[in-house]
Amino acid sequence: MAGIADELSSSATVTASSPLASFMSISPSALGSPYAPMLRELKSDERGLFLIHLLLNCATHVAAGNLEQANAFLEHISLLASPDGDTMQRIASYFTEALARRLLRSWPGLYRALIPDRSAAASDARRLFLDICPFLRLSFAVSNQAILEAMEGEKVVHIVDLGGSDPSQWLSLLQELAGRPDGPPHLRITAVGEQRDLLARTNSALSEEAEKLDIPFQFHAVVVSRLDALDVECLRVKTGEALAVSSVLQLHSLLVSDSQTFLSSLWGLSPKIMVITEQESHHNGAALNDRFMEALYFYAALFDCLESTVPRQSPERSGVEKLLFGEEIKNIIACEGLERRERHEKLERWIPRLEKCGFFRLGLSYYGLMQARSLLQGFGGDGFQVREESGCFLFCWQERPLFSVSAWRFNRFD
Repeated sequence: MAGIADELSSSATVTASSPLASFMSISPSALGSPYAPMLRELKSDERGLFLIHLLLNCATHVAAGNLEQANAFLEHISLLASPDGDTMQRIASYFTEALARRLLRSWPGLYRALIPDRSAAASDARRLFLDICPFLRLSFAVSNQAILEAMEGEKVVHIVDLGGSDPSQWLSLLQELAGRPDGPPHLRITAVGEQRDLLARTNSALSEEAEKLDIPFQFHAVVVSRLDALDVECLRVKTGEALAVSSVLQLHSLLVSDSQTFLSSLWGLSPKIMVITEQESHHNGAALNDRFMEALYFYAALFDCLESTVPRQSPERSGVEKLLFGEEIKNIIACEGLERRERHEKLERWIPRLEKCGFFRLGLSYYGLMQARSLLQGFGGDGFQVREESGCFLFCWQERPLFSVSAWRFNRFD
């Protein structure tokens, strides 16, 4: 199947002789029932191009507040989009819902009555993403290797996990620490999260594994409604501990408020290492059209990745697309202000922000790079890549970077 990025580029260059040209020249209000059968009979690539054409025009009208025209485009997109279809049909179904949600926000009462809150299902969807796609496993492996290297010889290690609702990363680290030639350190893990029951499960899993491996271990849960509400005093960092901070797809939510203050408070804890994984895309622009295009390219690559590695009928794939990607898309497109939490930014923007707060970039090791590439070989799928740039790693699908991992340490100001 052709990459969606190719279809996005091709959508602007449909020739006059193309069968699609006649459809693309018709106003949405004229695309009524006489055309519906012909629309449904379009070939997959033609349908994909036409869906992109409809989506881009619809987004323009939504951004301009043209309700009638946007509604007409939404109606015709619904004839072609499907959450169970090919890649472009699946993407279109979630972007369509996001655009419809944005329109509904003009009527807050109607919006709240019709739109369910699926935030509680996000942790389950992330677990599914971990299972069917290698990106989170790569992040965990690279982060753990960086932490192991930074903590070599340390006797008391404290790890602060800013999204600590999943024990997977730290179960692997416990096993690595148990094999240290000089024996394991005394390990403390402080996990920050929104759901007390998930943190309790993480505590149970890690405590059981630590006891099995005979590692001195303590677990501390910090429950917060949102990351920017965290008081770093609650982390209970002690003098004499070697501190590591881990953030996997968490820091972008700080961009809704004052990220500099939060990052400066972390700097004040003097971490020996901080490892950050973030989405490698710019979804934080003020203009809806810019965010829409960025999100369309980014999530097209993620959907294309799943299309190439997971059967369409897979319930796990549907769960990831609906409850993780779909909810992120809706937040990026439909929400503004404090409600828009998915404010992804590229590494090139995180670097000066972190340096301004006093952090010094640490290069990730060659061994970590080889470990990540070895993990990909075991996963299968020729489209996955790990690329090193200026000491940071980029996780890619078909040459497109989707996630970045970078390592940092406390650097005292002169």
